[in-house]
Amino acid sequence: MNEFTRDTFFNGRLHVTQSANGYRFSIDAVILASLSAIRPGDRIADIGTGCGIIPLILADRHADISHVYGIDIQEELAEIARHNVTRNAMDDRITILCRDMKKLTPDSTGGPVDLIVCNPPHYKSRSGRINPDSQRAIARHEIAMTLDDLMDAVRRMLTPGGRLSIIYPAERLVDLSVRMRAADVEPKTLRLIHPRPGTEARLVAMEGIRGKRPAVKIAPPLYIHDESGNYTPEVAAMLSG
Repeated sequence: MNEFTRDTFFNGRLHVTQSANGYRFSIDAVILASLSAIRPGDRIADIGTGCGIIPLILADRHADISHVYGIDIQEELAEIARHNVTRNAMDDRITILCRDMKKLTPDSTGGPVDLIVCNPPHYKSRSGRINPDSQRAIARHEIAMTLDDLMDAVRRMLTPGGRLSIIYPAERLVDLSVRMRAADVEPKTLRLIHPRPGTEARLVAMEGIRGKRPAVKIAPPLYIHDESGNYTPEVAAMLSG
């Protein structure tokens, strides 16, 4: 029997139900939602939405977006995400779709989107230990979604000039950059994410724009914790909303 937790986040503004033992969102999703550049009127797709946390954050923080579509291949996670959308009274702004992103087309979202956000699986399917919990395994390893699959969907779904905002392991930065460019999404902004000062970057946040000319800007590094182990002021502000 599945068990769930029900918590509030961002000073009590968002109510989020999650599986107690399955996949749960991490700080990576909060960072991605916070670093994604949102424009008024954006139509947004979150690929691999899980419990729907990124659509919830974006809809909560940006009243002027048009609509957010959360897509997940796992029906149980999609149902949890739908519950969270309804519980937070956001049904008019967020739609959750249970879809295999390899079959995702603009017809699924009423047309192409302006922005895709994605916190995709970070590990290749045959690397490391596969979690016995299927939700966690699919979220962490390239079982249902490879980087190539994601870029094929990005190519199909983005409008000309549309943006991709993604968070990915720093050690796979070259893989990400090469595949983005092959999908006609030019890397434009790069930010390295470190656990704390003095450590190697663990993650990279990248924004790319479809059809733009080459030229990438390197933003200042983001540190999650300070030397004392506390969240840095920037990350603390992300977590408070």
